[in-house]
Amino acid sequence: MTNWRAVGIGFVLHVVLGIIGAPIGIGPFLAGLVSGFVAGYVAGGGFLNGAWHGLLGGSIGGIVLAVVLGIAVGALGFAIGPIGGVLGLGIVTVGVLIAVISGVESALAGAVGGAL
Repeated sequence: MTNWRAVGIGFVLHVVLGIIGAPIGIGPFLAGLVSGFVAGYVAGGGFLNGAWHGLLGGSIGGIVLAVVLGIAVGALGFAIGPIGGVLGLGIVTVGVLIAVISGVESALAGAVGGAL
């Protein structure tokens, strides 16, 4: 059974750390590790349960974070003129990449957190 409290905590942590961490260089990848670990730890129940909760929290957080960062980069691209149109495909590609990597790394960190 899914512990939505653990998933919610992981999700919020992922989004907050990703938004705060992007300008200072730690970005969404460290946010994925931390949020997955915390979600797995709160859920408990071993490797698989922790990985499941880390995956859910990290994936949902990664999607939201990719949308937020995509809007920010898109607005910047629009502001700089014709080059902004070239950034469109890159925004989508990077957004999908962020969401997938966030889910995988959150699941791995969640497995460790669930084991503890």
